[in-house]
Amino acid sequence: MARERIIIDTDPGQDDAVAMMLAFASPEEIEVLGVTAVAGNAPLAHTEINARKICELSGRPDVKVFAGCDRPLFLDLHTAPEVHGDTGLDGPDLPPPTMPLQAQHAVDFIIDTLRAEPAGTVTLCPLGPLTNIATALTRAPDIAARIKRIVLMGGAQVEGGNSSPVAEFNIFVDPHAAQIVLKSGIDIVMFSMDVTHQVLTAQRQMDRVRAIPGAVGRVTYEMLDFYRQYDEAKYGTDGGPLHDPCVIAWLIKPDLFQGKQVNVEVETASPLTIGQTVVDRWCITQRPKNVFFMLNADADGFFDLLIERLGRL
Repeated sequence: MARERIIIDTDPGQDDAVAMMLAFASPEEIEVLGVTAVAGNAPLAHTEINARKICELSGRPDVKVFAGCDRPLFLDLHTAPEVHGDTGLDGPDLPPPTMPLQAQHAVDFIIDTLRAEPAGTVTLCPLGPLTNIATALTRAPDIAARIKRIVLMGGAQVEGGNSSPVAEFNIFVDPHAAQIVLKSGIDIVMFSMDVTHQVLTAQRQMDRVRAIPGAVGRVTYEMLDFYRQYDEAKYGTDGGPLHDPCVIAWLIKPDLFQGKQVNVEVETASPLTIGQTVVDRWCITQRPKNVFFMLNADADGFFDLLIERLGRL
């Protein structure tokens, strides 16, 4: 099977960090062409640093990291220090990165890479707000036809929202960008909270993480131990959801997840429901089916894959 050639667009975030590590630990299935940072879980000044820290932790200082958009298209930036800490990556004490931040803007890197690579060979993996992706599509409409697909974490339906009663964080932060992406005509795979809340960092899984030898096991445990506290207090669950690693896990082992082709729209006007992903699961509206919307996850299989791969780093 040919390797997936991907650009990771991210706002690390402990779960983003684990997604990056999973990709780096899976070179047989995934080639990371670059990492683009966006403002989201924390301001851009933190997320680009966090991305470089994780590259170095994973033994991949050769991967180029680019800083992108520092605010949503039209709204003020909304961050999540209550979940991820002030740095976006609270928990472990990681040293400042020594690898350089690339001078090129992330949006320009995305555009240039898609134009340079053969059409239909590059998958975009947005793990945060969709500002960088929407900006690239708006600035260079020709790239839409060159993207193999977009596999993203975002949205909510039955589960309800985590940033408002109906809106998931990544979509809530920049709903206008999300709507641009969803209307782009590109093949889109969406991992919403409805599926990511099925893969929780329960204590039995955390014990397995802690048993991973070396710095990777220790740092991952410390990251997730900090990260899970917010969700455990909020939802009363045993553990927090590993949202973003689902994107990478599906690229490696797609049979871990099941979903359905549906129409998804984003509310961008209502103050009450802005950022809501309206999922037409039963084709009530007859609107075009623009998203493969994931519904179910094999949680044990997911963690088996994650633990095995992290143990390689």
